[in-house]
Amino acid sequence: MAFNSALFDGMVIFVEVVTSGSFTQAAHNSGHSTSYISKEIGKLEERLGIRLLHRTTRTLRLTPEGELYFQQCQQLIEDAQMAENAVTGQQATPKGRLKVSCPVGFALSRLRPILGKFADRYPDITLELDLNDRKIDIVAEGFDMAIRASHQLEDSSLISRRFLSSQAVVIASPDYLKKYGAPIHPLELTNHKTIGYAYVKQGTVWDFIDKENKELPVPLQSQVITNNSFMELSLCLAGQGITRIPKFHLTDELETGKLVELFSDYPKLTIDVFVVYPSRKHMSAKVRCFLDFITEHLGE
Repeated sequence: MAFNSALFDGMVIFVEVVTSGSFTQAAHNSGHSTSYISKEIGKLEERLGIRLLHRTTRTLRLTPEGELYFQQCQQLIEDAQMAENAVTGQQATPKGRLKVSCPVGFALSRLRPILGKFADRYPDITLELDLNDRKIDIVAEGFDMAIRASHQLEDSSLISRRFLSSQAVVIASPDYLKKYGAPIHPLELTNHKTIGYAYVKQGTVWDFIDKENKELPVPLQSQVITNNSFMELSLCLAGQGITRIPKFHLTDELETGKLVELFSDYPKLTIDVFVVYPSRKHMSAKVRCFLDFITEHLGE
């Protein structure tokens, strides 16, 4: 790697401008003049050969390249602060922006009740919670971590830590069963209305284990396929079909009779919930405290 003595020049100033929202505020926070801040940003953009900021007299916003550069610079500065704290014996205080991706259903059913406690415990952390069931690219999209639920997590260079296991249950509403009848054997699902989940591999086939412990793939003709587990549950409650969903999405629907579990005498599919984060990053104080917090409140 070629030596570059100017590699970090302007980086701290750039991050301060973005986080403070203006050149004037960045100048006030850093003890420099506004003209100095402007010149430093100009020199940084010239050195990189890209425009980082769109700026007018009233507005300041990042370009797409600036957004990516900001995310990486922010992490580098936090890592440098952690290194300094480590050698000086200081305790790193969890602070800054924490960007987390989480499936919608899990966030609404499990995260929502405890987020207030997290905010109270860590007031210096700004939690940016992106609710989306799609599989995101943690590094490319600038996430600190992601919560993922899967029967089997794909191999990758990311670090994963399981904190919860659940079971997938096949469910239907009493109204649906009264109208269409209750299937006794999983293969009967081929003649029923089912609600599919778009982000499951081979979503048109549900795999079961029969009573002889043999694999039993069941092909489906799903009338509705959705990429949102919350919608999947809502449609099932409305009597629109049979679905299979992790139990952590449920509250008291089975106990109160709003939903009925089918094939309860068959082995259930295990769904694990993981926290995933980039292996190339050191675990910052904010990431560690969020991981410890959800393990404390949601872990087994």
